[in-house]
Amino acid sequence: MTQKYDVLPVDVVKTLSGLELLQGIREGRLPAPPIFEVLGVIPGEVKPGQVLFQMTPGRHLYNPMGTVHGGIAAMLLDTALGCAVHSTLPAGRGYTTLEFKVNLVRAITEHTGSMTVEGRILHPGRKAATSEGFLRDSQGKLLAHGTTTCLVFDL
Repeated sequence: MTQKYDVLPVDVVKTLSGLELLQGIREGRLPAPPIFEVLGVIPGEVKPGQVLFQMTPGRHLYNPMGTVHGGIAAMLLDTALGCAVHSTLPAGRGYTTLEFKVNLVRAITEHTGSMTVEGRILHPGRKAATSEGFLRDSQGKLLAHGTTTCLVFDL
């Protein structure tokens, strides 16, 4: 099945639990966000409180220093951190990132190969939720890690 990319209307989103929405994207029944198409992000495993995504960086993402721009690692972590929170929410509830912290620990280049980012829930609060994430290369070497606090609200 070919992945579609689009933004789901809020009226549709609020009828699905976060886990149902993320599993629907992973299985191709629901469209993935357009940024996934632009950057080549592939949805991976989704469980309550835990998500995985993959991406292979290329030269087109380089900064003036000759490495992949740190914003790419931040985007991947923000995605995994937020989706880990989302995977715990019931239908009718949403979230937004209130703040996130990213530590870049190893340079990413076009030679890094496939990267996996994992997000895991730390605290699934009713009003604020927190999660942690890890970006690793295909050998399991840590490239970046981060944490987030998300504001949780009714849609």
